[in-house]
Amino acid sequence: MRTETAESYQKRVERVLAHIQNHLDGLLSLEELAGVAHFSPYHFHRIFRGMVGESVKEHVRRLRLERAAHQLRFTRQRVTAIAFDAGYQTHESFTRAFRAAFRESPSGFRENHGAFLLGQAPSVVHFSPDGRPGEFVPAPGAGSPLEVRIERIGRLRLACMRHLGPYEQVGSTWAKLMAWAASKGLLGPAVRALGIPHDDPEVIPPDALRYDAALVVDERVRPEGEIQIQALGPGDYAVATHRGPYQRVGETYARLCGEWLPASGREELAAPAFEVYRNSPQSTPPEDLLTDIHVPLAP
Repeated sequence: MRTETAESYQKRVERVLAHIQNHLDGLLSLEELAGVAHFSPYHFHRIFRGMVGESVKEHVRRLRLERAAHQLRFTRQRVTAIAFDAGYQTHESFTRAFRAAFRESPSGFRENHGAFLLGQAPSVVHFSPDGRPGEFVPAPGAGSPLEVRIERIGRLRLACMRHLGPYEQVGSTWAKLMAWAASKGLLGPAVRALGIPHDDPEVIPPDALRYDAALVVDERVRPEGEIQIQALGPGDYAVATHRGPYQRVGETYARLCGEWLPASGREELAAPAFEVYRNSPQSTPPEDLLTDIHVPLAP
């Protein structure tokens, strides 16, 4: 079962890679690509990043630059037109990106008539003129195997306050939620706090990111003002602990969804993940922060 699931995940990602190759000039939205792979939009990008080794945005940018290199070598198309095809609005920005990828300017590259080598790609997938990406090799895992446990979570009733904007600015929302909770006598040693990041910062612009700061409450607590009531669970969750700064929590999400999940024999559920913060950033060095990531699993 686990082998079959891993093969299924690989084939589904291969369909996405082929779709990207054949629609490089399209918008390639998260919903579109998730639909091609039959993955939930909630977790598709994390699966893609974990298996391919780069985000969708990074993958598309690299393929467009590789296509530009092919056009420079095998056509007489103007450099400015090639730059626009690659998604760059100015010749200068295209030149900077191209030089970073190929270590020479577009014009210098065109003048070099010898064979050229493409840069390394974690998944060994490069631009192909015929639209077929070739063999997809999932990116190797980083470091020791990720420790993951499956927990059965009962129904959680949550009092939530929504934050809209960069995730690194959620502190003010937490402060307001805690002030409200203190006024209601809800704080104490047994209080359970968790965060629900609804969007992936590698996909959604910073100003549009949605995050809910939440406390587990009982039926007596009612919504009021900015406080909304929502429920999570019940169900199974894959749980992995991220150790380190919150800014790098995406790396553990990618490993959980792109490494562990395909090999687990389980499927992700179309529902948000949530995070439990086991220590406080006010009293803990960033490298020692512990965050338990919970990704919902289908029955």
